[in-house]
Amino acid sequence: QVHLVESGGGLVQAGGSLRLSCVASGRTGSRYSMGWFRQSPGKEREFVATISWNGDGTYYTNSVKGRFTISRDNDKNTVHLQMSSLKPEDTAVYYCTARQSVYYNEPRSQLWDYWGQGTQVTVSS
Repeated sequence: QVHLVESGGGLVQAGGSLRLSCVASGRTGSRYSMGWFRQSPGKEREFVATISWNGDGTYYTNSVKGRFTISRDNDKNTVHLQMSSLKPEDTAVYYCTARQSVYYNEPRSQLWDYWGQGTQVTVSS
């Protein structure tokens, strides 16, 4: 079992930046892929970015490429999402997720095993 706790959400103006963090606890010794998804009211949860267990591989949805960067620090069991040039359409609850697989480039939320409680990101225009 892996427990995930996100932090770093908030209110920011369009064009601004935020950094989300997620700390994992529990069975963190395994090779887990990790990632971030987001969900807006009335919409399905959507893939944002994922990262391989060793950090060598990353995968982004097209709408955030060049603006968001995912990274991880396995010594601290932490994954980050640096978000820049934020747009109002980035407004959502952002969820940290982990998967017991080396295949990190999986955009389907139902195939991820563990989820955090979510953190709200609101971008004002």
